[in-house]
Amino acid sequence: MINRRILLLGGSVPGLFALVPGWMHEASDPWAKARQIMRDIRPPRIGRRKWHLPPPDDGDIRRAIMAAMEALGPRGGTIILPNGEWVSNGPIHFKSRIALHFSDHTHLKFSRAPDHYLPLVFTRWEGTECWNYSPLIYARDVTDIAITGGGTIDGQGFDGFFQWRSKQRESQQLLREMGAEGVPVAERRFGPGHFLRPGFIQFVNCQRVLIDGPRLVDSPFWMIHPVYCEHVSLRNLRLKSDHLNSDGIDPDSSTHILIEHCVLDVGDDGVSIKSGRDQDGWRVARPSSSIIIRDCEYRGTAGGGLAIGSEMSGGVHDIFVERYRMGNVSHGLYFKSNLDRGGAIRDIHIRDITIGTAQSALIFTTRYHGYRGGHFPPRFEQITIENIRVGEAIVGMSLIGAQQAPLDRVSVRNLVIDKAKTPMRVKHVRALLLDRVSANGLPLHAVEETPPDTFTDGIAQ
Repeated sequence: MINRRILLLGGSVPGLFALVPGWMHEASDPWAKARQIMRDIRPPRIGRRKWHLPPPDDGDIRRAIMAAMEALGPRGGTIILPNGEWVSNGPIHFKSRIALHFSDHTHLKFSRAPDHYLPLVFTRWEGTECWNYSPLIYARDVTDIAITGGGTIDGQGFDGFFQWRSKQRESQQLLREMGAEGVPVAERRFGPGHFLRPGFIQFVNCQRVLIDGPRLVDSPFWMIHPVYCEHVSLRNLRLKSDHLNSDGIDPDSSTHILIEHCVLDVGDDGVSIKSGRDQDGWRVARPSSSIIIRDCEYRGTAGGGLAIGSEMSGGVHDIFVERYRMGNVSHGLYFKSNLDRGGAIRDIHIRDITIGTAQSALIFTTRYHGYRGGHFPPRFEQITIENIRVGEAIVGMSLIGAQQAPLDRVSVRNLVIDKAKTPMRVKHVRALLLDRVSANGLPLHAVEETPPDTFTDGIAQ
């Protein structure tokens, strides 16, 4: 039986087993870079003053929050919400050096009325810049902000903005066309008459951000979405939202991000790393990089526990994921793009993952919702995945690149799948290392190629 093999595909001799110089035996430990990223991430500097909000007479606490931010001024401080159930009839927009602290028995519900989220604000919606309804909690061009405490923040999304999902197609397509055609961002104005749902928490071009402790429920769209941000720490979060597009955490063209000790019970991807869509992503040209994800749990069923893409045109690199638990997932480790995206996903390091059941435990695809001819294939390269345990999967590993841009230098070590209907399929992969990889109690080896639309058993006999 073969238990360790390196396969070089796409060369003059398909199926040739060969070493790739400088790849298999790296001189340095890539996780040393992860430790350096951790040391580099800077916490917010919040003002020292404490501002205890009194319970509002009418239940709407938003006005008091915004007034407190104004009163604290440029020195900032911590605004402490009282215990009880309150309403915010409109968005909360952060100022610099402010922390919003939710006491343990605080339950803040956001209004479901769209008019409360006007005027329009600058945002990035599914990877394309525009002006749209304000996210429920929003900041732009500020520094040193935080959301802390054990209370609950309720987006009331399902009975609110989520109802727009069935109406969004025309506006969604219009925005994508604007991005592809280079329409000036100032002219991409959505709002009344359009149906692009705002996000739950979105920070745009902010530095030194902390969200620690609160429970977020029932999102209108993506839950936590840092865009063009640096030095963001997201920890001890409990996210619960069951409907589609309730991504948990979506770092987007952002750098130096820490995500740890979070429970992601959401109706879509748990963590999904992004960097812009197609031409608009290339125009902005800001990658997502230097991201640490550790000690998290994904409890959703409809998406990927960990995803990179599909909007990744600005590039994604230097991502480190460890000790991530997943239960019954659609896809466990999900690398998704299409042949219009361009960009590169590289230097990705994942280890110590457990997956209960999955449609696919590990999947690379370049066929995710392609639209315009496929002339800009993305690149997936220098990816290491190790110490993975999977209970049951329909497809164990699906490693499908593009003929014009094969997956390159993918290393899978110590992966065990207890039961898989189809252990592995492979196509358009250059330099694949499998080391101590097994399914159904038998070792897997890198088969030469499999057709793109069929599964092939890669078990070594």
